[in-house]
Amino acid sequence: MDSKNRVQWVYSSSDNKELEERYNKWAKDYDKDLEKDFEYKAPKIAAEYLAKYINTEHLILDAGAGTGLVGEILARMGFKHIMAMDMSQGMLDEARKKYVYKELHRMILGEHLNFSTGTFDAVICVGTLTLGHAPATSLDELVRVTKPGGYIVFTLRPDIYEEKGFKKLQNELESDGKWELIEVCEPFQTLPKGEPDVYHQVWVYKVK
Repeated sequence: MDSKNRVQWVYSSSDNKELEERYNKWAKDYDKDLEKDFEYKAPKIAAEYLAKYINTEHLILDAGAGTGLVGEILARMGFKHIMAMDMSQGMLDEARKKYVYKELHRMILGEHLNFSTGTFDAVICVGTLTLGHAPATSLDELVRVTKPGGYIVFTLRPDIYEEKGFKKLQNELESDGKWELIEVCEPFQTLPKGEPDVYHQVWVYKVK
């Protein structure tokens, strides 16, 4: 199976169990597929947005960390306190080999996260709030585990934002005083070589 078919195979998973199993199988080829074959841009762009608002001593949760591409970039930027969570143990096993995370946890976005309220200074979530993956309700838990005054940075496809409940929930969290929108970037090609028609935006919120 080539890299493009592998991506489509994973995204066609029918439920979380199948999604986890497919990510476990993809884990060893994931970095090569996305970085070499697809020129995956989102981890670097999102990390640069996060770095505008926090310092290198802050505690960061990489939610949906996968093999640790985001953590690796943050570590190169000087961030020292990063924790990873992902639904796939196979992906976390690959992330562990990068030696950039203080802790790694197997948890599922969209379910209760086993972290205390207000644990993190910031949360970053790249490529996970998308088709067949974490639902809009994942944002409730990301807000809960972030300290007041902390930041949440995530990538989201414009069509997913409009059609899958994100717009409604993001606006509700703002009107309920849970967070405030700091900035959102213009759409950019996430996978310019592999899926040039797919665009994402980076959203930055500050938790209240």
